[in-house]
Amino acid sequence: MNSNSFNLSSTDSSSSSSNSDDEGRELRVQQHNEVCLMIQHVMHEYIPPIIQAATQQRRRKSTEPRKDRGREEGHARLYNDYFAEVPVYPSSLFRCRFRMRKHVFERLLNAVTQHDPWFQQRRDAAGRLALSPLQKCTAAVRQLAYGCASDACDDYVRISEASSRLALQNFTEGVINQFGDQYLRRPNIADMERFLRIGEERGFPGMIGSIDCMHWEWKNCPHAWKGQYQGRAGVSTLVLEAVADRDLWIWHSFFGMPGSCNDINVLHRSPVWATFVKSITSPQARKDRLFAKHQEAARKDVERAFGVLQARFAIIKKPSLAWDTDILHNIMLACIIIHNMIVEDERETYQNNVNTNDFMNAGGNANEDTTEYRTDRIVDIGLYLTRRTEIEDQQTHLQLKNDLVAHIWNKFGNNENLRN
Repeated sequence: MNSNSFNLSSTDSSSSSSNSDDEGRELRVQQHNEVCLMIQHVMHEYIPPIIQAATQQRRRKSTEPRKDRGREEGHARLYNDYFAEVPVYPSSLFRCRFRMRKHVFERLLNAVTQHDPWFQQRRDAAGRLALSPLQKCTAAVRQLAYGCASDACDDYVRISEASSRLALQNFTEGVINQFGDQYLRRPNIADMERFLRIGEERGFPGMIGSIDCMHWEWKNCPHAWKGQYQGRAGVSTLVLEAVADRDLWIWHSFFGMPGSCNDINVLHRSPVWATFVKSITSPQARKDRLFAKHQEAARKDVERAFGVLQARFAIIKKPSLAWDTDILHNIMLACIIIHNMIVEDERETYQNNVNTNDFMNAGGNANEDTTEYRTDRIVDIGLYLTRRTEIEDQQTHLQLKNDLVAHIWNKFGNNENLRN
């Protein structure tokens, strides 16, 4: 009896467990079917409208015609305003708004258009004339002169933001390629004779110019580089080292050093090899005060050159919006080249103008450089280190400064009225 009852109870427990397993399996199947039905409902009710809307928007964006800005009317208005035989605005306003005389701008326009197919005017697929070279170069010059954004030229020049930005990049590259060899050249013999004569008149025999550094703020500097390019003002900058003469012609430019470098670091890395004479801090004697006065007056040449450069081209005065250092380098070099072109064109109007024909050799050309330069690697390292030591020798520097103090006192001491 006991064994039979045990077997019966075992059979009942096994049947109840199998029933519970079947009920759990049916419940899971039912839940799975409900989830599948829900997914199918979502796929049929909500996904197709979303896909259709996205497809229509993409198709509408790709097939939407470009805006008709009226570029033909923009070219006609620009030509009538400044380049017609009887323009609307006089030459004085052209000089004010383009930062140069008309023939200088036309020289840039013709050179860039001739050597760069992008500036040449063509017809589009509909047979309409595209943007003219005048519109593209005007947009580039306006961005350099006013430092405005690329889309700021659309309302007058009738050029899109992308085309205006591309015009600036191609224009700066064209200016560097066509005029860099001429307006970023080394001083020739006639230039050196003029420098030495002017330096002798100012009391500094052997002076060829003044050197200094300028910072250009880089607003869109990559975040990973901000520490490297951060200067004294707490913002990212790039440094321009330049040498200028009394006429504000920039003879040497070295651009691209991070703003964290001071002037001494930049000078050590630049290709300039020269002797620098600094002023005297807090001069007490009359000779020292006279020397400081003349030295600071001569040092103002490069400061004035920086001021005029930033006044002519506001793009290097305002924070830069470019992302690439190559674009910044091209903009700076193009501004310096155009600045030198303007100085060459307007030099005769300066108060202290010196006739360069007086320094031309008989039968020679002032722009012809007959000096031989060595650009290969120096073989004699001992000679290189000796010359470097002579340039950086402190005793030689102090002796040179003392000689200049005595020379300026002998030359101008009797004509100066200095306070005791």
